[in-house]
Amino acid sequence: MEKITLHHLQTMKESGERITMLTAYDYPTALLLDQSEIEVILVGDSLGMVVHGFENTLPVTMDMMVMHCQAVRRGVKRAFLIGDMPFMSYQVSIEEAKRNAARLVAEGGMDAVKLEGGRPVVETVRALVEIGIAVQGHIGLTPQSVGQLGGFKVQGRTVEAARRLLDDAKALEAAGAFSLVLEAIPARLAEWITRSIHIPTFGIGAGAGCSGQVLVTHDVLGLFDRFTPKFVKPYANLSQTMRTAFEGYKQDVKAGTFPAEEHTFTISDDVWQAIERDQDDKGD
Repeated sequence: MEKITLHHLQTMKESGERITMLTAYDYPTALLLDQSEIEVILVGDSLGMVVHGFENTLPVTMDMMVMHCQAVRRGVKRAFLIGDMPFMSYQVSIEEAKRNAARLVAEGGMDAVKLEGGRPVVETVRALVEIGIAVQGHIGLTPQSVGQLGGFKVQGRTVEAARRLLDDAKALEAAGAFSLVLEAIPARLAEWITRSIHIPTFGIGAGAGCSGQVLVTHDVLGLFDRFTPKFVKPYANLSQTMRTAFEGYKQDVKAGTFPAEEHTFTISDDVWQAIERDQDDKGD
């Protein structure tokens, strides 16, 4: 099983082969994604919402990200691994960004890191690339800035906003980013950006004209029902499957039908009789 590298991803972009990316936050999910030959696995700060139950991604810490990255790393042999830089882990200073990115790579076992923003983070991206850390950019709807953006809204719908996103994409590419996530932008704009730069793009709510696609795995599996974005296509309804299993377990326990004989360990009659005699003697 050949390990996916930056070279593979760039070659796929140039040949027109679509690239698949999904999120993982734990060992068993990562193992299944790798076995399914998903090329890129993102340990996203979306874990704050879908795993930890936060209202948004802002409370996610570096320690949380490192722990989840380590779990995912143990389940993966083939996929290219990207760890999200959480809120305020790279905005304070370039030196702090270097330290935190290095943690995701050295402690978390990631192949690359991802950070949000356009031209304001270009120098940070350049500094990370210069010390040997691969960086994925993220423009359009950036969840860490959702308050500033006025909510989870589509971006790039005006001439000025579209031009700004294209300029951001080119600036991030020039700074050394190996790929970009394009989130919640019009499909024609995403395709235009993809054609205008040489590095791969991953769309999430950005149409089919990107180099690849990324979704949150909990959305794909139907495990997160607080809300479902328009751009999500659920491929399963595991939340209902799990509820059915939990209810069946409860009913069997209440009825005394679980555990049944096939779920129970036995002991020989001779040994049991000896135990009973031993207890009887102690009672005397």
